[in-house]
Amino acid sequence: MSSPRALLPRSTPAASGVSSRSIAAMLDRLEDRSVECHSVMVVRCGHVVAEGWWAPYSVERPHLLYSLTKSFTSIAVGLAIADGLLALGDRVVDVLPDHVPSDVSEQGRRITVHHLLSMTAGHDTDSLAEAWGLEPHDLVKGFLRVPFDAPEGTRHTYDNATTFILARMVERVTGVGLPELLDERLFKPMGIEDAEWDRVASGAAFGFHGLHLRTEAVAAFGELLLRGGLWNGQQLVPRAWVELATSRQIDGRHQAEGDDGPDFLCGYGYQFWMSRHGFHGKGAFGQHCVVVPSHDLVVAVTGAQRDVQHAQDVLDAVWECLLPGVGHPDGSRDDELLADRLGGLSLAQVRGSAGPRRSVTARLDASAESSALPDGATVVVEPTDAGWLLRLGSLLDLEVGHGAWRESSPLGRPVVASGAWQGGTFVAELHVITSPHRVRVAVDADAGTATATWVTLPLTTSDLELHLRSPLMTRPDVA
Repeated sequence: MSSPRALLPRSTPAASGVSSRSIAAMLDRLEDRSVECHSVMVVRCGHVVAEGWWAPYSVERPHLLYSLTKSFTSIAVGLAIADGLLALGDRVVDVLPDHVPSDVSEQGRRITVHHLLSMTAGHDTDSLAEAWGLEPHDLVKGFLRVPFDAPEGTRHTYDNATTFILARMVERVTGVGLPELLDERLFKPMGIEDAEWDRVASGAAFGFHGLHLRTEAVAAFGELLLRGGLWNGQQLVPRAWVELATSRQIDGRHQAEGDDGPDFLCGYGYQFWMSRHGFHGKGAFGQHCVVVPSHDLVVAVTGAQRDVQHAQDVLDAVWECLLPGVGHPDGSRDDELLADRLGGLSLAQVRGSAGPRRSVTARLDASAESSALPDGATVVVEPTDAGWLLRLGSLLDLEVGHGAWRESSPLGRPVVASGAWQGGTFVAELHVITSPHRVRVAVDADAGTATATWVTLPLTTSDLELHLRSPLMTRPDVA
């Protein structure tokens, strides 16, 4: 796979006034807290000074951003407002009249773009599941049917449905899809060529999640925000919108998809979180775009963080380890040591032996809630020269390496896998490499049974087959 075109210039930590030891200390902190990272990029004064990927993740791979997608939707709203097509005071019922329930409440009639952007519509909890349960084919209508618990504009509640509605409003007034709008107005001018979008069953982009971007594209987005929407001399996003969206609009309430910590009590902007230093966009399982204007600094991180506290751990590592080193560079030898460390990052491969070299057929037990495949599916392990061929059902033939990563793309999106025999059990870990997620497969050769469970259960669907199709077409499961 060829290396993608660089979006940002490169430098060394010392040349950009950053301590390479402080970056190493940040990595140490994340390791000590068992924070699983897939990539990290540090940008100072517009230059990438440190970058690394934990194999099998790599520079050219886009990564699912989950709710960090919301910050991009905010920019799309700002573009529509700048074009005079939308205003902060515009009401949902006026822009999307065909999605208004006949019994809409008076408060529902008053919900505006501002309320959606700041997540202050008045629901006490995330309305997404209830709204989709009420109206499986019309989330906008379902949102307006969910009872409100507080007056609009008075209280922030993290609410995914608000961003979905913003995406639909932008599409209505501009006449183009959200991905197409951002591609034309933001991504192409920035040189971002590989954006992917997951979609709901109708084909519309989620808006509140589902964007896949390379780590450097996330860092470049942070740099664009840091420069007030200016990119290579071109004002892609109005400075006034960037300043408004990334400033505090309402108090935070500890409801960032379960996150807890001081940086989620600093306030909420327009689909951005305020921080103790600057602001940030954040997605589930550890997708971060941290912008610190006071230090001319951007930090982009992707990962698969299983503990909700890890979101705060990442921010703490930036504040307590990295920031003290800004303005205090080390020597060239320290820079070299850091570069060597960043170049050798890797997640652990499955440990065990290469034998026995025989084929095994088993039936899948899907009793675990986190099962990635249906009950009774056939699982076959066949030895090859480079490892194994793992057959999951009738559609998924995946290559698994021993002591090495092996890649295959049976349905479009790639899977990178390693495996080994551990006694009488064959174990493989399948990384859905454009996402935070992986599946652990265990095949008991003697019993003829197998399991395939998500290490981190996706928020959309547990069906592995859907995650291997591009785009993923689904919607959040509704109980």
